[in-house]
Amino acid sequence: MELAHVVRKRKSVRSFKNKKPSWKDILEAIDLTLQGPFAGNHNHLRFLIVENMGLIKEIAKLCEQNWIKEAKMLIVVCSDDTHLEKVYGERGLVYSRQQAGAAIQTLLLGLTSLGIDSCWVGAYSDELIKEKMNVPQHVQIEAIVPVGFEQGREKKAEKKPLERSLYWEKWGQDRKKGLFEEEGEDYRPGR
Repeated sequence: MELAHVVRKRKSVRSFKNKKPSWKDILEAIDLTLQGPFAGNHNHLRFLIVENMGLIKEIAKLCEQNWIKEAKMLIVVCSDDTHLEKVYGERGLVYSRQQAGAAIQTLLLGLTSLGIDSCWVGAYSDELIKEKMNVPQHVQIEAIVPVGFEQGREKKAEKKPLERSLYWEKWGQDRKKGLFEEEGEDYRPGR
């Protein structure tokens, strides 16, 4: 699938069929995340794959998001900042968050390209989930990603138009003459 198509096709799915994705496809999507950028090429990410339905239900409770229990598989994205902090000091924590976010986005796009639906969950009780899954205290849980196949067809949420997300040269300067105007050359990606 072409990248622009995958990006526009990806959406957050919160209702799953009773069908489990292939673990081989899940590994393929995770492998794609490992091809992304890492500060100093230090990959600090770890992935927990959860297939046990009892554990998935407990994690759904700890996230206070009941719909998660419908997923037949979860990917818990974790990061160990220890090495990045040693190499880059406090800035290593910033790099860690940046790398984790980029990797999670790559994971979501990889899943979409393989026909697997998902949702990026960022609300959960870190400490309780760490305890439940034996995650060491120094490791951060970056995201919980329920995966599966969409039950029904939810409409994809409208995204903010490009022209409402840009500034030119200075904060608050939102116009570049002629860019989004009806006359002359009009640039609107995806249209």
